[in-house]
Amino acid sequence: MSNKITVWMVAIFMISLAACHKPRSSKNNNAIPSDSLVNAAPNLVDSLAKAAPADSSAANGLEAVKVNSISFDYLVAKSKVDFKSKSQDFDNTNINIRMKKDSIIWLSVTGVGFEVARGLITRDSIVFMDKIHKDYFVFNYEQLSKQYNFDLNFALLQSVIIGNLPFPQQPDSRFAKENEFFVLKQIVERLQVDNYIGESNQKLARLKATEVPTQNTFTLDYSDFKDVKSFLFPFTSHIDLNVKSQKDQQVNHTTMHIKHSKVDLVTQNPGFPFSVPASYKRKR
Repeated sequence: MSNKITVWMVAIFMISLAACHKPRSSKNNNAIPSDSLVNAAPNLVDSLAKAAPADSSAANGLEAVKVNSISFDYLVAKSKVDFKSKSQDFDNTNINIRMKKDSIIWLSVTGVGFEVARGLITRDSIVFMDKIHKDYFVFNYEQLSKQYNFDLNFALLQSVIIGNLPFPQQPDSRFAKENEFFVLKQIVERLQVDNYIGESNQKLARLKATEVPTQNTFTLDYSDFKDVKSFLFPFTSHIDLNVKSQKDQQVNHTTMHIKHSKVDLVTQNPGFPFSVPASYKRKR
């Protein structure tokens, strides 16, 4: 893997988890309160939640299923990432992750025995250092949302990384049964979101988001659930992102495979060391 694209790999890793090119709306761009994940998705509707005629498919909906979620103060993980897109292809990239709930995501990318990049994601900004080329990049969520044409926020990133429902379940949610899954369908602005909850463990096993106008799709599959401090944590996740180019209308396919070798939920601060040396040049 080219060292020059390492920092961009990390950025793409985080951004790809967030959504499937959902067009930004000129309205409802209010900031998310710092003490809540519930407001991560305004204008959200559980499509099976409301009363429906007896002859509709929603009439067979199940009462709300209790979806098991992960609660934590701090998280530390060691992971490997494989990534393939139209322009990039690399595998077995080592990433160390540290998180403080609702506050910080810290990333360290290592090469052959040494760190090549470091990132710090907060509720306000995303900063990455390329330690090979001595430069760094600074983004805010508004910039990234405009650049990648979808709304991005910290709460959504956090939920997807840890395997919780990325969009809050409403109190009157209803589920449909599909094979070994309970399926919760949601409408989030222009996204249709299908959440597949495993019948055996009541954990989110698959998420599929489709942008209705373009049919761009984002699919996230979780597997290899293991017990971590009495919570089931997905040690493997696979991401497929299919987005039609606005320039040539060709569908660009991106895949990512994330395998955690170690995950721990801790109560003591693991530390989030991050300081950009004065000699580094800002690239953005």
